[in-house]
Amino acid sequence: MFKIIDKKILNPTVTMMDVYAPSIAKKAQPGQFIILRATSDGERIPLTIAGYDREKGTVKIIFQIVGASTLILNSLEKGDCICDFAGPLGMPSKLDGLKKVCIVGGGVGCAIALPIAQKLHQMGCEVHSIIGFRSKDLVILEDEFRASSTRLDIMTDDGSYGTKGVVTMPLKETLESGETYDEVIAIGPLVMMKFVTLTTKPFNIKTTVSMNPIMIDGTGMCGGCRLTVGGVTKFACVDGPDFDGFEVDFDEAIKKSTMYDQQQRHSYDAACNLLNKEVN
Repeated sequence: MFKIIDKKILNPTVTMMDVYAPSIAKKAQPGQFIILRATSDGERIPLTIAGYDREKGTVKIIFQIVGASTLILNSLEKGDCICDFAGPLGMPSKLDGLKKVCIVGGGVGCAIALPIAQKLHQMGCEVHSIIGFRSKDLVILEDEFRASSTRLDIMTDDGSYGTKGVVTMPLKETLESGETYDEVIAIGPLVMMKFVTLTTKPFNIKTTVSMNPIMIDGTGMCGGCRLTVGGVTKFACVDGPDFDGFEVDFDEAIKKSTMYDQQQRHSYDAACNLLNKEVN
């Protein structure tokens, strides 16, 4: 069992937890993920490591409540235990040698982007961060990004905070002004990452994206996380999650991501009913 040391609600749909998992905290690197089961009869879900404290032995996870498993996970409180918590899995982000980087995060993807921005900042890299959300009430981790960034642009779809618009707007304006980067790292919804790569490609700036398709075992055996990258089948869990954005078949990935929407909604409703009965 893995004890929840701290729990914080970041916005109405996003929660942060610090979990005591010293063996994982000892080896974790930015870009890697864990696979957990909230309860003994729960399903396995992957969550990117949003931070770690090697001295305290804790691993930070940030998740959006989108399905039954995240709903059940969110029902756990500080002091409760998570049944299974395995990792670190996946390949760490390759950050060595980078001097100037643009980090583009969208929604809960900012939780994945933050440890990368923090690591680059610690390495002395100049970090330009662009983070986007639908509205002001969904903004997360602003202070943390500001502390790790030379420049921070906050975008909201409705203009309720920061600048109205999408994350590709300041990115395109900056590139058109003659600015350049060693690399652009984009993490967020598939559509967002697709359009970031379309924005950077004319400028021939290396663009890395973090892919998070359906996973079960996290070892490449189930094949659920297959992607087409450069015309070749790759497995996000063992070959990634980071890939060259110019080579990812985003249209295929977007189509696959909606395959189980109906089942996910059914499971979510069933979990809601179960939790409500337990409360009442």
